[in-house]
Amino acid sequence: MPAPTAASVAAPAAQALRPHAEHQYADELAALAAADDRPRPPGWRLSPQAVVTYLLGDGERISPKYVGPRRLVEVAVATLATDRALLLLGVPGTAKTWVSEHLAAAISGDSTLLVQGTAGTPEEAIRYGWNYARLLAEGPTVDALVAGPVMVAMRTGAIARVEELTRVPSDVQDALITILSEKTLPVPELGTEVQATRGFNVIATANDRDRGVNELSSALRRRFNTVVLPVPSSVEEEVGIVTRRVGELGRALELPEVPTAVEEIRRVVTVFRELRGGLTADGRTTLKTPTGSLSTAEAISVITNGMALAGHFGDGVLRAADVAAGIVGAVVKDPVSDAAVWREYLETVVRERDGWRDFYRAARAAL
Repeated sequence: MPAPTAASVAAPAAQALRPHAEHQYADELAALAAADDRPRPPGWRLSPQAVVTYLLGDGERISPKYVGPRRLVEVAVATLATDRALLLLGVPGTAKTWVSEHLAAAISGDSTLLVQGTAGTPEEAIRYGWNYARLLAEGPTVDALVAGPVMVAMRTGAIARVEELTRVPSDVQDALITILSEKTLPVPELGTEVQATRGFNVIATANDRDRGVNELSSALRRRFNTVVLPVPSSVEEEVGIVTRRVGELGRALELPEVPTAVEEIRRVVTVFRELRGGLTADGRTTLKTPTGSLSTAEAISVITNGMALAGHFGDGVLRAADVAAGIVGAVVKDPVSDAAVWREYLETVVRERDGWRDFYRAARAAL
């Protein structure tokens, strides 16, 4: 059997389960580029104004990718037009990865130059590695060098992305300092360096609940402009985000058609907002908070799973029983402390709330 080629390994964009942003929204990006007559920074495919429009939508042809303060997005885009890198900071589920992907897609047309930060991320992931077979046979040569995503971005004048930067060991983080300050990447084994092409920059994301894991050094933090992505400011805003994303996911996954149940979406959003905030919506009851983040992303997951249940195993209508089990799974991460928090919330809040009796019974049955 012949070895698989790169073309056979990579799924066509039309068949990909989750296309990259530059493929999924190619028509919108092309329309913006065709109508964009504003100045573009060197190496950018769109002007900063058009990038913001791509992110926030225009109410007509361009769909919103992010719902949040316009000024915050403008600051993020303006940062990338300077020599400072961008750090997107926020609690889990505030769309940090989503925003970084769409920024890279709009600016460079390529969101795939990605370093995924973990406790085991080596320095080679940020700098470069070697083809060891060629290294042993030929010694250190240009052909034996394997460029990492950051090096590729420097050569091509593109945006590189570093996910979960604070998860990366501190000594590996510091490999970025020279890259961000000098815009060069030394390759001492070859006696040379890679200089960044105009248009190069870095977007990093970090979870602000990870403080103390691998704090950024002051030298590295100075190279970033930090933008904090907030949680949705209101129930209506969060319901709108969940409704739109659930619809997009349902179409992408080709789930059975289930009428959008705004009431159930509002119920999930209300539960999540109350538990993560430690207070009921009317401000009358203080609540214990579970250990999980209960983010907007998790609300989207709960509703999408409920739609799959309703479509495949129900009557095609999203009901309380379809979302109850998903909510329990999202809330109860610790089987002892979180289970106690959830039971108390059910008995003191859900049980007494008008119109929530069906959800109360379903949630109790799911425990």
